[in-house]
Amino acid sequence: MSLLDPDDPRPPYQQVAAALRAAILTRTIAPGDKLPSQKELGERYGVARMTVQQALRILKDDGLVTSRQGSGMYARERTERPVGLRPHLEKAFEVDDVRIDFVGYTAETLHGAIAEPLDKIRTGRLTPKSIHLRLLVSDMTARLALPAATSGDDEASTHTRQRMADIGARHISAVRDSVLELADLELVPTVTVETRSFGSAPVFKAYVINGDVAFFGFYPVVTHEVRVNGEKVSIFDPMGKDAVLFHYTDDGDPESIESTFVTQIRQWFDSVWNSVATEVTR
Repeated sequence: MSLLDPDDPRPPYQQVAAALRAAILTRTIAPGDKLPSQKELGERYGVARMTVQQALRILKDDGLVTSRQGSGMYARERTERPVGLRPHLEKAFEVDDVRIDFVGYTAETLHGAIAEPLDKIRTGRLTPKSIHLRLLVSDMTARLALPAATSGDDEASTHTRQRMADIGARHISAVRDSVLELADLELVPTVTVETRSFGSAPVFKAYVINGDVAFFGFYPVVTHEVRVNGEKVSIFDPMGKDAVLFHYTDDGDPESIESTFVTQIRQWFDSVWNSVATEVTR
């Protein structure tokens, strides 16, 4: 029986939904697979049938499962459906040695996504032995195509990039502090957080999780107004929150497209990290 965590503040139906969501998104339950019956799920998680029904309703609303009359509930057969980072990151922290590489704009999404697994480490529900993070971001001191003032004014664009540099620095600092705190509290023996920048505009974001799972998505460029030095400025901005992420898994088959994609992302990241990227110290 997979009893739920009594220390988890979420209601039981949300815990069951989260466990099943993680199984579907990490393909433990493969696209098209039939889910266990409601009775079996109730026995597995030690909950009432109504709790299972509530959990399945959440998954159905999320578009992760579909029901077939007289047959049961199935994981949707949409392998290229954009998925969230959170279930994969939480699962990543279940192993002894956690490694996460990120390339992108401000690391805002990463900051939010790792909050829950880090909280679980603090409460003893996850116990990795090491955590290694590498963050690769665009150098906002360089004259980049994005972000930029729509007016084309160089000074306005410079101030715009400085604004985004400050936002990114806050999120990166928060990620660094929260992860290094785990070492200070002696909850994780070995922790490293490295940040480097390079002179390319932020056009996509990517994550490599524990070497065998990758997420990738392009930043859509939007026009909106922001405040720069107290004044409203119209800018072209790569919108991270609107980026659709697709996930790929290295299944060990060198001829599979997914394995090849993960390998290429790893190699690209390492090549930039070890060549043109420079250390960010602040």
